[in-house]
Amino acid sequence: MATEILPDTRALRTGRRERALAQMDEHGLDILVLGRQANIRYVTGAPQLWIAGTRPFGPMCVLVRATGDIYLNSTDDEGVPEEIDHDHLYGLAWNPMTLIDVLKKVDGAEAARRVGTDAITPTFAALLPDAFPNAELVDAEPAMRAARRIKTPDEIAAMDSALRIAEHGLATALGELAPGVSEQTLAGVMMEAMAAGGVSTPATQDAAWVTSPERPWHRGQAQARPGDLVAFAAGALADGYVAEVGRTWPVGDGADTVALFARSNTLYDKMLAACRPGASTSDLLAAYQAAGEPIPPMPIAHGLGLGFDPPVVSETLVAAGEHDQLDAGMVLAITGYVWQQGIGAVFRRDTVLITDRGVDVLTTSPTWASG
Repeated sequence: MATEILPDTRALRTGRRERALAQMDEHGLDILVLGRQANIRYVTGAPQLWIAGTRPFGPMCVLVRATGDIYLNSTDDEGVPEEIDHDHLYGLAWNPMTLIDVLKKVDGAEAARRVGTDAITPTFAALLPDAFPNAELVDAEPAMRAARRIKTPDEIAAMDSALRIAEHGLATALGELAPGVSEQTLAGVMMEAMAAGGVSTPATQDAAWVTSPERPWHRGQAQARPGDLVAFAAGALADGYVAEVGRTWPVGDGADTVALFARSNTLYDKMLAACRPGASTSDLLAAYQAAGEPIPPMPIAHGLGLGFDPPVVSETLVAAGEHDQLDAGMVLAITGYVWQQGIGAVFRRDTVLITDRGVDVLTTSPTWASG
């Protein structure tokens, strides 16, 4: 089995970089200084280590608009694309002044007029003007979000690979569903199946849970019993890209849950109808209202890509003024959730692609109601 760390394909990284450079031009950014791992991979196509957990901002990658040159924090060239020259690699340093000295040597640093960063700390807010003495420092995250929200065909293909692994994990866990099986066992089976498919990093902490017949959102039962509804959420992070799928399955014949699944299907159809180019993300919330279902406190849709991309759609965010629209080329995870006291909940999540024609559902996992 190959163990060499390889960069993303040339077509994938070139297509993304062209979008990033176009947004730099639109936002008037001469230089990008990036610290967020997803943004760095988007621009460079280079997988990196030391990315688990959170970390403060550091100038880990620089993109120059005029030349397209990339400067990357890396101690060796494993996984670094060939277009990034060795003399454009620089090592990790604990002293921030060492990194500032690196930035001073970036071609165009002194002439730059607008330099964007995707995050900042007080230390680097004070030090970056030394590297870019004639530049205004601005927030570059809007430019990166604009670039990343629309997926290239190669990105969609990469996400498809992650989705098939997630669906395999889901199907394998469903095969173990029976009275007496624990949530932990189902989660372990799902994770093992995804790891066998080459992915050891799940995209979500949730995997399997028995839905509560008394309270929505409550999770506490350790074992599935006849008549329970068990929800599964599978998500894979493969080659940097995330894809997700969620399904609910009854333990037993599910005779008492037919009406609840019918409600879920009605909600799902209305959510799909809301997934069209030019539509407001608030239309997804309106789909719940049109179906007569309470809107859950969790996001009912979120963008997918290199991690989580915009938008994130929830009642709280929309009420706070967070409005967005759907555009062709966006990939979303849409979530339907219906609950009935005394029965439980039906949870469904699908990965969908917004197209010029409307929407393509990328997930292929069956639902219980169709079985």
